[in-house]
Amino acid sequence: MRVLDRTNAPAPVTVNGVTISPEAIAAEAQNHPAPKGKPGSAWQAAARALVLREALLQEAAALGIASMPVELAEGQWETEEEALIRQLLESAIAPANIDDAELRALYDEAPDRFRGPSLFEAAHILFPVAPGDADARAKAKSNAESVLAELHRDPRRFAVLAAEHSACSSRANGGMLGQLASGDTVPEFEAALHVMEEGGISDAPVASRYGFHLIRLDARVRGEVLPFATVLPRLREAQEKAAWVRASRAYVEGLAARAEVTGIDLGLQPPVREAKLSA
Repeated sequence: MRVLDRTNAPAPVTVNGVTISPEAIAAEAQNHPAPKGKPGSAWQAAARALVLREALLQEAAALGIASMPVELAEGQWETEEEALIRQLLESAIAPANIDDAELRALYDEAPDRFRGPSLFEAAHILFPVAPGDADARAKAKSNAESVLAELHRDPRRFAVLAAEHSACSSRANGGMLGQLASGDTVPEFEAALHVMEEGGISDAPVASRYGFHLIRLDARVRGEVLPFATVLPRLREAQEKAAWVRASRAYVEGLAARAEVTGIDLGLQPPVREAKLSA
């Protein structure tokens, strides 16, 4: 990639002479949240995304690809540009040939990852927190810790304290959630269920997107390890997707590296051919 900037003024963002307008970058920046204290990072990410998109569209045009949008869901169709990019990638990237022996090796490396759903009997007391409210979060955690101290002194009061303090409708049933299967709760909650002792109460409030939970695990039946033949289709699909992502990333970066780009540094290495000519 050659970044051309012959003036002290900010160079316009262009791809092979095609300008990407500041308005388009500003609109795209809404899709790239900026880390705190780095407001310019959203603009940079948006500019890079649009440069890569333009490089793909230019390549599709150069190859004479005619846009053929497909229906993504009922009544929802690809845009002309989305279809061009999809068709270009489909024509350029061959499906990965995943060997079953390789998949078997992945399975044998950690068969514990391939279990059926676990079942849990649990109860909880929820102290809710609105997203982004730091003061409310600190207060909810403090309240949860105070109630947890009471529970550790007398675990038999769980139902009473759930009725008094929980913001979940399960408080009417002493906090009981009934039988839960893997995937029924948010990941943070389920992770706690997997490591708790049966019959125990969480050592500390468990944070989730909803607030803080005090959890009692009454019973757990861990899912059995699934046989290789059962997980093979899912494992093959996951590896094919991962291979496609790697190949498409390399293809897109190669297009961008060969393009003449101004106004933004994509941080890509120049193509090997160009590197040899400049040596």
